[in-house]
Amino acid sequence: MLASGNGSNAQRIAEYFSATDGVRIPLILSNNAKAYVHERAIKLGIPSAVFSRNALYNTDEVLNILIDHNPSLIVLAGFLWLIPEKIIARFPRRIINIHPALLPKYGGKGMFGHHVHEAVLASGDTESGITIHYVDLVYDRGDIIFQKRCPVFPTDTPDELARRVHELEYSYYPLVIDRLLHNQG
Repeated sequence: MLASGNGSNAQRIAEYFSATDGVRIPLILSNNAKAYVHERAIKLGIPSAVFSRNALYNTDEVLNILIDHNPSLIVLAGFLWLIPEKIIARFPRRIINIHPALLPKYGGKGMFGHHVHEAVLASGDTESGITIHYVDLVYDRGDIIFQKRCPVFPTDTPDELARRVHELEYSYYPLVIDRLLHNQG
């Protein structure tokens, strides 16, 4: 898994698979040494490591770590940097991400967290949700794997909408990962 922040999705995914034979999360990688995901990783007994922007984009350090682990899937769980072409090319259709809105609306660089929920509310949309998609060379553009919707109420604040969207993320991201892993055989 790759994560940049709090790690609540990473924790939910790890807890889901902790009771599953044959599925293991060998490592959580982060671009943020201060991210709370490292504390969660310690509690979950999963090693975590930090890498720099240079290590991701200008060297093969991160690519080589991934190659060494040979993952069936690379799961982005709140990871905010664009994945470089060399990693996408090495792991085609094996890198997935979750977005807190119904793509293709409200995607792209800078559209994460509260920014997404504020944009949904400002638009007057009556529904939001989650999109799980394959990662490609453009933020939030990869092929959609799964979407789940939730209502947007006229009285919603960004925090209220975020809570409903997080519930969908926590419920469905592990299930979709499980399905993808089992479909890969």
